[in-house]
Amino acid sequence: MILYHGTNADFDKINLNKTRPYKDFGKGFYLTDIRQQAFDLAKKRSDIWGGTPVVQEYQFDEKILTTDELKFLRFDKPTAMWADFIFKNRSRSENFLHDYDIVQGPIADDGVAYLLNLYEDGLRTLEELAKELEYKKLNNQYCFLTERALLQLRRIR
Repeated sequence: MILYHGTNADFDKINLNKTRPYKDFGKGFYLTDIRQQAFDLAKKRSDIWGGTPVVQEYQFDEKILTTDELKFLRFDKPTAMWADFIFKNRSRSENFLHDYDIVQGPIADDGVAYLLNLYEDGLRTLEELAKELEYKKLNNQYCFLTERALLQLRRIR
């Protein structure tokens, strides 16, 4: 499968130390299987931080996800478990750590962040949050969280 990474500055080597914390699935290297989504993110980053939109392409053999070589977590759609996982990863007060190599699932956009805040403030239950998230138009993301996972990616463009 081909995965795409949108950025505002091209690079040759992925460095997990340069990734940002408090993201949907943790501090890792994020990609998508939707090229337009990667381009839109690259354009947004370029508009904010300068630089030129770049869409990097990587070959990834997803068969590795069916083996025991990597610890993989997949969310097929927004659920209470998905919302809770994102809430914990984004929270600066939770001190949440997990040991997955790769996590795949829907992206939480700004509208999702608003709903997560309502949950954090006690204005939504986890079940209500998950139900509201079902109606959001969500894209797909893959987060590679360990060096072991990154070894499965081969840049092709």
